[in-house]
Amino acid sequence: MFKKIRLLFLLFCSVLSVTFFIEFCSPKKNNIANTSNIYIGSANCKTCHEKEFNEWKMSDHFKAMQAVNDSSVAGNFNNQIFIADGVKNVFFRKDGKYFINTQSEDGSNRNYEVKYTFGYFPLQQYLIEFPNGKMQAARTSWDAKNKKWFHQYPGQKIQPHDWLHWTGNAQNWNTMCAVCHSTKLQKNYNTEKDGYTTTYSEINVSCESCHGAGKLHADYINGDYKKGNKIAGSYLKLVAADEQVAQINTCAPCHARASAISSNSFNAEMQSNELLDYLIPESPTTENYHADGQANNEDYIYTSFAESKMFYRGVKCSNCHNPHSGKLIRTGNLVCMQCHTPEHNTSTHTFHATGSAGAECKNCHMPGKAYMGNDMRFDHTFRVPRPDLSVKYNMPNACNNCHTNKSAQWASDAVIKWYGKNRKYSFAEDLIPGSKTGTPAETHLLQLMADTSVPAIVQSAAVKYLGEHHSNSSVNSLLQSLHHTDAIVRYQTLNSLTNFPSSVWMNAAGNLLSDKVKAVRIAAAQLYCVLPDNEIPSSFFAAYTSAKKELENYLSYQTDFAVGNVMLGDYFLKTKNYTGAEKFYKKALQKDSNMNYVRLNLSSVYNINSKNKDALNILLEAQKIDPKNDRIYYNLALLYVEMGNKQEAAVAFEKAITLHTVNPRLFYNYGLLLDGMGNIKKSIAVFRQGLIIEPQNPDLNYVLALAYIKNGQQAKAKVVSIFLQKTYPDNPDYQQLLQTLQ
Repeated sequence: MFKKIRLLFLLFCSVLSVTFFIEFCSPKKNNIANTSNIYIGSANCKTCHEKEFNEWKMSDHFKAMQAVNDSSVAGNFNNQIFIADGVKNVFFRKDGKYFINTQSEDGSNRNYEVKYTFGYFPLQQYLIEFPNGKMQAARTSWDAKNKKWFHQYPGQKIQPHDWLHWTGNAQNWNTMCAVCHSTKLQKNYNTEKDGYTTTYSEINVSCESCHGAGKLHADYINGDYKKGNKIAGSYLKLVAADEQVAQINTCAPCHARASAISSNSFNAEMQSNELLDYLIPESPTTENYHADGQANNEDYIYTSFAESKMFYRGVKCSNCHNPHSGKLIRTGNLVCMQCHTPEHNTSTHTFHATGSAGAECKNCHMPGKAYMGNDMRFDHTFRVPRPDLSVKYNMPNACNNCHTNKSAQWASDAVIKWYGKNRKYSFAEDLIPGSKTGTPAETHLLQLMADTSVPAIVQSAAVKYLGEHHSNSSVNSLLQSLHHTDAIVRYQTLNSLTNFPSSVWMNAAGNLLSDKVKAVRIAAAQLYCVLPDNEIPSSFFAAYTSAKKELENYLSYQTDFAVGNVMLGDYFLKTKNYTGAEKFYKKALQKDSNMNYVRLNLSSVYNINSKNKDALNILLEAQKIDPKNDRIYYNLALLYVEMGNKQEAAVAFEKAITLHTVNPRLFYNYGLLLDGMGNIKKSIAVFRQGLIIEPQNPDLNYVLALAYIKNGQQAKAKVVSIFLQKTYPDNPDYQQLLQTLQ
């Protein structure tokens, strides 16, 4: 059902907009009362809003999840057999119930009763109840387009107990899907029991999913409204005339690749106008996006849309989509012609025959990609095709999506022929090279941060990348970004500052512990939690204590995810709660044994607790699983050094280098080891090799200067010392080094 995604909720609402238009309510600003309100169900909306109700009944939102019956089940359960990647699946009915015979968690086949349908078009999945309140989505799904059973990810032979097996955490309804397919859903996860008591007010995505609890509204309409007493917003969260931010913030929780902050993050009663008070959307970095910001994994709309000019100019979901039916409000290109001039819908603009696929706006400006096997999603960045960037950086482009038999150069030449040589500037021109390493990348990132026309979500990616550059320019840019007007930039800036010594940010970031936005406060607490309480400036301590509680609540909420246990384990490691760290790292591996990097963290905990034998064993286990991971060999090398095995340490360091490590610290430590082993010439070569990766790295330059002195190469040492003194004039060690060479 899902791609292998570790951090973020994978949400399966296939309609783009989730706002419900209330025809007879006041178009004034919302003023939801603080008095008690309860959910009353969508049936109570029909009396006054029959048109909208009937449209909703035909929507994917209505069919998001349903109890199993003859009308809700789309798949063929008439003793159908489907074999996928070595697993036999049999779909059948018995005594009026629906069953799937498929591979169980122990590898054998058994019968499972289907309890609910999940989704409807273009595919339908089926939910099966498990102990401890868990519900799992069967991996084989019904293709509603082609009327057949299919395997969403053909070619993947998933073993039982794997995270991706349909009985595992990745296919768990409570964790991965439920919040966006039902109304007022509460997961109610118990981390100690690894179980759920999940509840919802309505099984599907109903009116109150977007408008909030309806009792006060219904009482008002039947009472004071008839008496002529007008209440702005009519006790509803969202009304038709609401502005872009209110509408998008209602849609985003289920249409963003994001992390939820609390159990209420997906409920419509959230009152804040700031998205990051309840949700942390992903920035468009290369983890899940192409280097130019195009979606590479499931994006769910928000981040892509936030990159677009449409977003910047105030376009909202309902400008294109009927919020109740989910359909486009106009067909084909006509939806775009609401704003764009008619000439954009002619061959003089498209250079493709009218009515052809090449003349459709979406195919050029919203290139699509199929997810979940057959579900086509369109990239909402609304970008101009740039095959020239494909030529230069090997990025995908819309032209070659269709013209697969042609080269990117052919497409670039065609664009030049049609539109001339000059292209309007795109942030991708800096974001792509900025995603790389080295000084040129840093220059592009600084340009993105200096350009006020660059979308904030793109700048958030830039500051995330800047955290890997340790120059004064990057530090200064990050410190300036702490004051950025957009919360997502402040949030990612704080995350990047974790890569720097506390002296860099201790005073500068303190005010963000009491930031107006919750996610920013959480990130600030995450930054400061590495400090002992007595080192936190007294002026920030009260705010830190409060933000730390928010951080702990946020991390605890994530523990039904494998990666959530890692996050909590990392927090305990930072705060020196090694028992807690070990506990949650082990929980993470129980949920997903393939999370190999957790073994590196766990080995650190063992090492701190003087269990170096356990630390070595867990690293060797990680090495067997991923023998081409340079970080594993680096950690092995450090551990061997501590255990006094210098020869094995040197072997591990060398192996990491052959795997093309880009970690400058590895070269620093390896060079020191070689120096200690009496091989000063090779240590110099290793230090210089590290400086190719990060030329301005102060630690590498410093030890290189000392190595030159030790090797009798004072002239070379002086050159390096002058560089250090000029680049880092406030460091007394570098000044003293230069003085000794005068």
